[in-house]
Amino acid sequence: MLRGMRKAGQGLIGRTIIAIFFGLLIVSFAIWGIGDIFRATPPSTVARVGKTDIPVEAVRNAYNNELQRLGRQFRTVISPEQARLFGIDQQVLSNLVNEAVLSEEAHKLGLSVSDQLVARSIMDDPTFRGADGQFNRALFDQALRNASLSEAGFVREQRGAVARIHLAEAIAGDLTVPAAARDAMHRYATERRAASYFVLTPAMAGDVPVPTTEQLQSFFNERKASFQAPEYRAISFMALDAASAAKPDTVSDDEARQRYEQEKAKFGTPEKRTIQQIAFPNQQEAEAAFNKIKDGATFDSIAQERNVSPQDLELGTFTKSEMLDPAVADAAFSLEQGATSGPVAGRFGPVLVHVTKIEPEAVRSFEEVAGEIRAEIAQTKGREQIEDIHDAIEDQRASAKPLADIAKEKGLKLVQVPAIDSQGRDKAGNPVDIPNRDAVVKAVFASDIGVDNEPLRTTDGGYVWFDVTGIEPSREKTLDEVKDQVTTQWREDEISRRLADKARELTDRIEKGEALEAVAQSAGAEAKNAADLARNTAKDDLSADAVTRIFSVPVGKAGNTATGTDTRAVFKVTSATVPPLVATAQEAQRVETQLRNGMGDDLVNQYIAQIRKDLGVTINQQALRQATGGEL
Repeated sequence: MLRGMRKAGQGLIGRTIIAIFFGLLIVSFAIWGIGDIFRATPPSTVARVGKTDIPVEAVRNAYNNELQRLGRQFRTVISPEQARLFGIDQQVLSNLVNEAVLSEEAHKLGLSVSDQLVARSIMDDPTFRGADGQFNRALFDQALRNASLSEAGFVREQRGAVARIHLAEAIAGDLTVPAAARDAMHRYATERRAASYFVLTPAMAGDVPVPTTEQLQSFFNERKASFQAPEYRAISFMALDAASAAKPDTVSDDEARQRYEQEKAKFGTPEKRTIQQIAFPNQQEAEAAFNKIKDGATFDSIAQERNVSPQDLELGTFTKSEMLDPAVADAAFSLEQGATSGPVAGRFGPVLVHVTKIEPEAVRSFEEVAGEIRAEIAQTKGREQIEDIHDAIEDQRASAKPLADIAKEKGLKLVQVPAIDSQGRDKAGNPVDIPNRDAVVKAVFASDIGVDNEPLRTTDGGYVWFDVTGIEPSREKTLDEVKDQVTTQWREDEISRRLADKARELTDRIEKGEALEAVAQSAGAEAKNAADLARNTAKDDLSADAVTRIFSVPVGKAGNTATGTDTRAVFKVTSATVPPLVATAQEAQRVETQLRNGMGDDLVNQYIAQIRKDLGVTINQQALRQATGGEL
């Protein structure tokens, strides 16, 4: 193309055309600008609902607040990869969209909230109340600072929230619960049943012959999908955490000894003393008793003289920090074994303290714990250095240095995994040991061979780098590969089929009038009775699914159901009872409240869904990834 332009520019006409072309190009730059060629303006809006925009910052704040809430609830750090895996980003966005929908509709209907109502809602919020139960301005200001909100911004949000609440209450705030629904829910929750039953075991299926080759092949052909080999990927990964970043050999002897002296108590057991005490009503009597001891009386004789019982005399065996009374502790731990203190001003009056036994402290020597101390110090330093090491590794990755070379240079272990499936298991079905396995496996199967992958942050503050080194596509296994599995499953299916056929035959006999006990005896099974059966609750030989099946059969009728992986129960429902629902009882009020809340939620959700459809909702996925810390 350039050669053609150069050739055309040699003539007068060609030069004229080229001049006109570049002139138009220059004019177009002047009109539209050229900034977008050199920079891409990041999106500022994640979603638009009607005329309402949901900005990136609003989504980011809501998303981070939800991560912190879940982190506190589960006492762990939730990484962005885990959050996306559980759909937290989509859930947060959906909540914000629903709020915007209600706000748009409230505005359309002309709903407004007075300043007095907003002020009252803030004053009544328990979050902002102090110990006296009154509104606390300091708590309010602190909450705004934590949420990075100005007072005007919070009031604006509160005004919108109150309007949305009023709209939702107008839709579903005063629902009447139908009596039929209340009675049905009460029956479902409180009904109890009794049944007679017996269990058919695999031994009752008879002799199951060895399957023929034709039977196995036919069985395998019908279920090929269940014997399919999943896609496997070969990966190499390198993990960086405080332990791998730690270098115990770099910790000096002086540094380790200093830490040992500071934390000496944790390397052994502190001194313990077995202590007796005699309490006195006043200082004078305590001094008189101590003078007797100085003159030769024993501590025990003083206790006998004052009628102190053995239980009251013995205080117990304690470390100094375990004793509740500091004055008694100081006195007891200043005595020799067998010695008695002078009068001590204890919390509950003057006492004499006597030490009967001393268990000296047992602390391991520095030489015994030096390795442990160096490892602790090194890990502390390692945590501080993780970010620096991460940046250095990223610089090397940017220069296309192989992961194996980086691992060798940084003293990290490069782990080769020859095969891993999308569930994080190897070909033997065993879980592969990888830090933050679920997040790493998801990223591995979203990547490809030769892709330069971003490091994944782990819950303990470290990082995992990985490369996909091979892909083994999913494929159908041959019968020869899985013959043992197919044979086992064929036998299990055959037993299950025989037991199901036998159970139907026995059920028909009961339905025709034979006693369940007689039918059970003919099958070689033991007849049993089960009472007080509750829905979805296992009891005795009956699994939860079997009990649920009993609740689907009318009283007086028979049925059969699986009750385990290889057993089947034949039963007859003998009774069903439902306690009366008293309208004034707490249970009746709980049932009605539960139904009203559920019906109200359904109405509001249907209302929001229709308004969303009418207003139209557009979502910018790139902006969502930006707001939630994903890749752009």
